Amino acid sequence: MLLTRRQPDKPAAAANNLCSIRTLNGLYTEFGIDPKSRLLLSLKIPRKTSAHVRDGMIRLLSELPPELVRSVTPDRGKEFAKHDEISAALNNVPFFFPPPHAPWMRGTNENTNGLIREYCPKSTDLECFDSAFFTAFTSKINLRPRKCLGWRSPFEVFFNQLLHLT
Repeated sequence: MLLTRRQPDKPAAAANNLCSIRTLNGLYTEFGIDPKSRLLLSLKIPRKTSAHVRDGMIRLLSELPPELVRSVTPDRGKEFAKHDEISAALNNVPFFFPPPHAPWMRGTNENTNGLIREYCPKSTDLECFDSAFFTAFTSKINLRPRKCLGWRSPFEVFFNQLLHLT
């Protein structure tokens, strides 16, 4: 059962909605993942504070059509303390917080973290990289075919378009 500050009785199935958000340790970047298509969104933020995360999430998710942002499942970090303000800015999107030490409830997120770590190992100092770096590896991940998507890329699934990549 996912915990939420808005609707404590909602089932874990709510985690199947867009989107999971993560700020990686030492990397002040937000990542949004659509669990259905596995599409990854990224945005570099100045610092890992609740105000910066709030502003980044609103910027990242407000670019999507409102019908796609049905719920948000963030990490349990204190950087998500302003989730009520984010929810209000995104048409009262509910926030679901998984229980501590339950990564299996955020499988898509954990898998995507592994893909991100291929480009950004834990020991990498990312302060010297600009937004173009994050855009480049996000695009590579989104164009990579996945077995769970029938060997289509997250981009193809999300936008319902077939790409002819060679």
